[in-house]
Formats: sequence, structure tokens, C-alpha cells
Amino acid sequence: MSETVGIAVMGGSGRMGRMLIETIQASDKAHLVGVTARTGHAWIGQDLGEAMGGTRNGVPVFEDPLEVIAKAQAVIDFTSPQATVDHALLTAQARCVHVIGTTGLSAADLEKIAAAAHHATIVRAGNMSLGVNLLVQLTRQVAAALDEDFDIEVIEAHHNQKVDAPSGTALMLGEAAAEGRGVALDDVADRGRDGIIGARETGRIGFSAIRGGDIVGEHDVLFAGPGERVVLRHMATDRRIFARGALKAALWGQGKGPGEFSMASVLGLR
Repeated sequence: MSETVGIAVMGGSGRMGRMLIETIQASDKAHLVGVTARTGHAWIGQDLGEAMGGTRNGVPVFEDPLEVIAKAQAVIDFTSPQATVDHALLTAQARCVHVIGTTGLSAADLEKIAAAAHHATIVRAGNMSLGVNLLVQLTRQVAAALDEDFDIEVIEAHHNQKVDAPSGTALMLGEAAAEGRGVALDDVADRGRDGIIGARETGRIGFSAIRGGDIVGEHDVLFAGPGERVVLRHMATDRRIFARGALKAALWGQGKGPGEFSMASVLGLR
């Protein structure tokens, strides 16, 4: 039996999937047991190495997620909300680690994932990078230190192909700011402004989303008070930071009991 951790990548043909594949293949602590591709994709049934234009590597490409999950010790999942929920039900049955980087999950989706975490280790984060998770911690601390004289705005920018807004990372930052203030984000969030909206209400947390070009990911948390501003910023320039973080989470989850964890736990920040 291999001493490295067997990992499956869901949605391997996508941009993030390819990055995950390359990151795992370069690791001396993990190996690929297989990947999935969406229904009808040309990769299905092929050897992954050949599908990616290289030499045969013995890693199969599946359409049915159950086939690859059954072979894996960990699953890394940056797919769609519905697919991720379906995968969570399967990883719960297989008792393997499920690393979720999918964004755009609804409250109902999160409830189903939480239920699956009663049976398996799930690491879920809107962003897998070390820097962003440090930013989340700082946001919580600054929000707790500054009173409501400081308005809070979360501004995010991503590439023009991103389909959800605000980003999962922006929502993580908003949640952290709300926790620092001791309030529920749902009660204070402003997620869209247009037209004559009136003066800003004290204590609200605002969100703004920018979409354009090939921006990997930029996030600012602005604390604007009378006569001064505090800005916390993270800029991602290489998508590999997310793949490296996801791999770290998959390795960290080995031997952990059932439960839903964040990257803060993986990185020892919580």
C-alpha cells in the first residue's frame, strides 16, 4: 500500500481542477487515484495523462463520482453547489476527507453539508490561501476593536468568468467582521446598492463586487471612520495558492474524526 495519501479531484478538466492535478502530481505526500469530468466531456474513460496531452500515467477519468470516491482517502472539490452537495453525501458514506472550495452554496446546501460532516471529515472554506485566512482573523480583531463609528465595506475583484457574487472569500470576511461586532451577518449585510438608497445605516456591512479580465482575486476590508480609514488587503496573483491550500487541508484531515472544519483549523489559527 502506498504511503502517500490517495486523492480524487472532482471536476478535473476545469481551470482549478487542472491546477489541483498539477499540484498533487508534484507532491511527495499525495498521489492521484482518479478525477471526474462533467457528463459528456471528451476526457471521460480516458487515461488522464493522455487526456491532458501527455504520456499515459494510469490515472483514470470517471463520469460517476462514486467510482473515484470509493478509491480515495481524500476528495478535493471545486465544482458547483449541487455537485458538491451530491459529493458530500457520497464522501460521508465512504468516510473519506472532503475538501470543499466550492462557492455560491445556499443555506440549504450548507445544512446538507453539515449533516454529512456527522459521518466524515469536511474542510470547507471560501478561500484556501494562508494569506486570506490570516486576513479573516485580522478582520475579526479589527472589527471588535473599532466601534460603529467605523463603517465596514468588503470590496472584491475577480475575473470575468466568475459566476457568483459576492465571492465566497468576501462572505468569509463579512462573517468575520460581523462576529467581531457580535452580530449576525444576515442582519446587517448590504449586498447591492442602486438608485436613491438614502444615507448609510449605522452598523451595516457593505459588499461591492468587481468583475473583469483575468483577475485571480483581490479583497479589501475597509473600516471608514471620522477622519481616518483602515484598509486590510489581500491580492492573489497565482491560482496555485488555492491548490496548495486544498492539498494541505486534504493531508491535515487524515485521521481526524467527523466534523466540519475551516482552513483556520488546518493552519492552526483556531
